[in-house]
Amino acid sequence: MTKRVWSVQDAKNRFSEVVHAAQRAPQTVTRHGKPAVVILNAAEFERLQELQRARAPSLTDLLLEMPQDDGEFPRARVADRDIGL
Repeated sequence: MTKRVWSVQDAKNRFSEVVHAAQRAPQTVTRHGKPAVVILNAAEFERLQELQRARAPSLTDLLLEMPQDDGEFPRARVADRDIGL
């Protein structure tokens, strides 16, 4: 089976079929004719999560990207918050 588009109502009424189809290909569920969610199998979701983690910069990378010119950072002017003591 190939990718299929389901309305929310059809997806609710035929949820087992949607889950079965999602094992083979992502399934799009629409609300009011517009894509709302995509249902995909767990292995594909994990693969996408790993890709996202691989592309995310590490804390070390972020710290190394900070300016090294000993310049001053402007301090934000914010009001103190009431901690209710």
